[in-house]
This record gives sequence, C-alpha cells and structure tokens, in this order.
Amino acid sequence: MTSHSLAAPRATVRGTWRGRLVPAGLIALSLVPVIAGAARVSQLAGGGPVTAANARFFDSPVPVIVHIVGSSVFLLLGALQFAPELRRRTWHRRAGRLVAPAGLLSAGSAAWMTLFYPLPPEVTGPGLSPLRLVLAAVMAGGIVVAFAAIRRGDVRTHRAWMMRAYAIGLGAGTQVLTFLPWTLLVGAPSPVGHTLLMAAGWAINLTVAEIVIRRSPTPRAARSALPSAPSAPPLS
Repeated sequence: MTSHSLAAPRATVRGTWRGRLVPAGLIALSLVPVIAGAARVSQLAGGGPVTAANARFFDSPVPVIVHIVGSSVFLLLGALQFAPELRRRTWHRRAGRLVAPAGLLSAGSAAWMTLFYPLPPEVTGPGLSPLRLVLAAVMAGGIVVAFAAIRRGDVRTHRAWMMRAYAIGLGAGTQVLTFLPWTLLVGAPSPVGHTLLMAAGWAINLTVAEIVIRRSPTPRAARSALPSAPSAPPLS
C-alpha cells in the first residue's frame, strides 16, 4: 500500500470531521437565542408575570412569536446547510425551502418590532434602531438575492448571500459572547455601550462570513457555468 493511498482516507476523515464541526458549532451558538425564545413563548402561554421589560410582548404577542419561530427554524436548519454531506443531497434543496421563508419571517418581524414596539431603555441605545432596520433589510434582501441566484444556477452568489443573511440572523447568539465578558468585568453597559456591543456581535459574524466567502473555492456547479477561456491560436 502506497503512502498516497493511506493519505487519501486520512484527508477524507479530516474533511468529514471539519465539515461536521462547523454546523455543530453554529447549532451550539444558535441554542442561546432558541432557548431564550422558547422561554419567552412559554412565558406568554403561561400568562405572566407582566413587567415593564416584557409588557410589549403581552400587548402584541404575534410579532414576537413569529420572530422566535422563524429565527429558530432559520438558525437550526440553516446550520445544517453548512454540512458538506447534506449539500450534496436533495435534503439541502428541500430544507432550503423552509430556511428561506423562515429567514424572511425572522427579518420582517424584527423590523416590525423595531418600528412598532415601545423599546425600554435597557434593550436599546442611540442608533440601535436604525442599525436593526438596516440589517433586517440586508438579511431579507440577501435571502431574495440568494433565491434568485440559485434559480439561474449561480451557486457562488447563492452561497455568499445566504451566508451573509445567516451571519446577521445569528447575531443574537454572538451578542451573548460580546455582552457576557463586559457585564462580568465592568457591569451593565451604558446606552452607548449597549449599541456598540450589539453592533460588535453582528460585525464579528459578518467579518467571519466574508472571510469564508472569499476563501471558499468556486462551487462545481458555478464552475461549469463559467465561460471557458479562449484557446490560444495555433503556432504557424
């Protein structure tokens, strides 16, 4: 048995584990907002207690429930879309038919709540509402662009914009990591600090997404759609 024949299975095993670690990590990060959302739904279903911090949810529960359900489906199923084994199967396409609408519901309900919910000072800060609206629009627009791209066979554009939309949707998970050290070391952030820590979560996710997008090889389907380079003229 040659060294090449031994190296191939080892490389395959490493690639398989690496491919599983990414969705596993994303699911772990998604569990933070998913569990918090489930607790919120349970609180609404149980009927209390109503406080100044959650009164808006009891006064108008539909938008927050739509946001929790849409975000949970988008984050958990979306994480599995990063698994190479599933991308090569029909499961990826079928799951995408749930992931995309769920992402639109998540982004749309986030924008609605930003516009129409009376936000208490402890969950907002200067400039945070416009930032939320911009990111919700980018997330929804990215999903629409990704859908249009895959319809015409442009896999590279589809992957890039779905990654960006997912990075925005996963902001609530990363924001726990930005708030927790600050709160433990400094205490509750000021309104300006709240905005900056929230923005940092989205910025981290989008930066990682752009690095992955730029380093990813051109998908096979996209390569086959690219025009071939013109051949050199024959030598005389």
